[in-house]
Amino acid sequence: MRSYRKELVLHVPSRMGFVNITREVEAAVRESGVQEGLCLVNSMHITSSVFINDDEPGLLEDYARWLEQLAPYDPSPERYHHNRTGEDNGDAHHKRQVMGREVVVAITHGKLDFGPWEQIFYGEFDGRRRKRVLIKIIGE
Repeated sequence: MRSYRKELVLHVPSRMGFVNITREVEAAVRESGVQEGLCLVNSMHITSSVFINDDEPGLLEDYARWLEQLAPYDPSPERYHHNRTGEDNGDAHHKRQVMGREVVVAITHGKLDFGPWEQIFYGEFDGRRRKRVLIKIIGE
């Protein structure tokens, strides 16, 4: 069995944003040489996410608005006790919890085995600095 590891480095200039990373993950699958296996993609930070959905701008805008309603940005320590540590990103931790840490996609015949319209996204909830995404591929 083969194992392949690659890191993506992302820098989202805004506090919240979504980046389609499907092409980068597909490139990693090709680089790995794995024909049959699994591909794990996960955020290596506790204020960002990796998820699968449709690459439709209205949907991504809906996510941003919905997440802001669920866990609004508020740097004060009154809303989020986490902010009592000197941080201002209590909301980002909640947003990540809702959107998830990782995805696993099957690799079949050397390609990601997606359903219709499925794409892989990185979700940033406390941006403006360098963050990493891990791609781990195992198989034959």
